[in-house]
Amino acid sequence: MEFKIGRFAPKDESAKLFREANVLYWAKALLGLVYDFIDRAVAGASEPLPFDIPCVRFVEAGLALSYYQDNSKPASKVTSARACFLLEEVIDGRDEDFIKYIHNMDPNPLLDPDESGYDFALFLAFTQHVQYAKTGGLVFISDYQGMYFTWLRISNSYIRIKQAMTSC
Repeated sequence: MEFKIGRFAPKDESAKLFREANVLYWAKALLGLVYDFIDRAVAGASEPLPFDIPCVRFVEAGLALSYYQDNSKPASKVTSARACFLLEEVIDGRDEDFIKYIHNMDPNPLLDPDESGYDFALFLAFTQHVQYAKTGGLVFISDYQGMYFTWLRISNSYIRIKQAMTSC
């Protein structure tokens, strides 16, 4: 079967990509809400936590717009959008390093309890619960997927160590 890659009309494509960028913006805010919740809980704890809290983030992204400029009139400053692109941070790794943790139709982790990464998937389910509760049931991030890293905790800061299929 042969596939052809196509593009939407610039007006339609830019609307779809602006929506995608806006979703990413709100997803980052919702994840920040979870870490604010965690920080308040940890600050109020009477003893140190007996476990590490994973440190996750969404990829950095932004929109890039390409414009035509009307040069038919020397003083013309009229431009029109030629194309819109969603630029995303490149994630180093192999395709097999990519994991789907939680499906968008089920809040339970896709990994089995005996699989590496299951505890991390439970943490992601916890983030959904906090988002749902803190927004009064209005919204939560679904369909968690991505790369898997280990975070080494030194004092109160984290250093990322890339290890496929281990933790965070």
